[in-house]
Amino acid sequence: MLTPYLPFPLYSGGQIRSYNLIKNLSKKHQITLFSFIRSAAEKKHLKELEKYCYKVKVFKRRQAWDPRNILLAALTPYPFLVSIYLSKRLRQAIQAELSSADYDLIHAETFYVMPNLPQPINTPTLLVEQTIEYLVYQHFVQTTKLFFLKPLLYFDVFKIKLWEKYFWRKATHLAAMSDSDQRIMQSEIKGLTAIDVVANGVDVDHFASVAQKKRSFSSPQILFVGNFKWLPNKDAAVFLSEKIWPLIHARLPQARLTIVGRNPTPSIFKLNHLPGVTVIDNVVDIRDVLSQASVLLAPIRNGRGTKYKVLEAMASGIPVVTTKLGIEGIQVGKGAVQVAESPLVLAQKTIAVLTHKKLAQSMAIKARKIVYSQYNWQVISARLDKIYQNLGGA
Repeated sequence: MLTPYLPFPLYSGGQIRSYNLIKNLSKKHQITLFSFIRSAAEKKHLKELEKYCYKVKVFKRRQAWDPRNILLAALTPYPFLVSIYLSKRLRQAIQAELSSADYDLIHAETFYVMPNLPQPINTPTLLVEQTIEYLVYQHFVQTTKLFFLKPLLYFDVFKIKLWEKYFWRKATHLAAMSDSDQRIMQSEIKGLTAIDVVANGVDVDHFASVAQKKRSFSSPQILFVGNFKWLPNKDAAVFLSEKIWPLIHARLPQARLTIVGRNPTPSIFKLNHLPGVTVIDNVVDIRDVLSQASVLLAPIRNGRGTKYKVLEAMASGIPVVTTKLGIEGIQVGKGAVQVAESPLVLAQKTIAVLTHKKLAQSMAIKARKIVYSQYNWQVISARLDKIYQNLGGA
């Protein structure tokens, strides 16, 4: 398995996904993990992964703004995203590993680690796309205020799309996070049928204690959670605070909005100055803030794939108000989650949840049942296991 990050500690959605898949799949498969790291300090976490992996090797990734990445993106066909993860050392290590043992399958998380696979390669390759990257960056360029850079940025997005589609064709088999991602991939490349949907999951037992907590209706707490290295989370937090929150606060002045996440940028910290808003970074245990929340409000406008913040809230018995993108990949059913797109309707639905106890309780019960039956990691891992068995020729 190749990952663009070390799958532990569980700070990001990608880490949560890879760690839990490895943990569950290791019961049936012998896994060698090759991962990128940002600093040598991450090596202290290898012992946790070695519990489940036959072998773990790590490779130092260049810093994003390393001049070599900029030159590669400027002077070669590679986009900036791919340039960051190009590693001759990793490619040589993969070649040596494949030569030294009889591997049945290569599992690559994200297309931008794929250029490191040696060519030609005879081992079947499973490419798992956690999101459709070119759409994420395309939205960023469309909304950026750096107008003088837009032509260069659009050209880089064009290159991301070309390479992403190239590796969709190159992989033996593909997995997407949601039905809508699957449809987009199939529409981009006619005749591409070897795509399975393997959604994200949640550790239901981990959040069971939060579900037992009683929610406050006299002092309602609205929660947003996200890692702010991920552009869609930054966009959603600002959109929530500036467009939706004022409408809620005017109607419910006793309500409070808490924004929680790692790597908050200066623009995120500035939201602290808004009335009733608190920004908290580097929470050790997300269950601590979930246990205080009355509702999760996740107005996601960009970024595809299943959202962990939504699954974790559902598993914790917390009502969820979000957008269509926010529940993408989750078959929620009627009445389990409130969905809207405009600031006004998102605010109205949040107020309704905070002021109608029976509605909130009904949503929480329905959502929790869905997560326990369909989106726990045992179920998700079983789906991926079937792909492994078929693709590996077992």
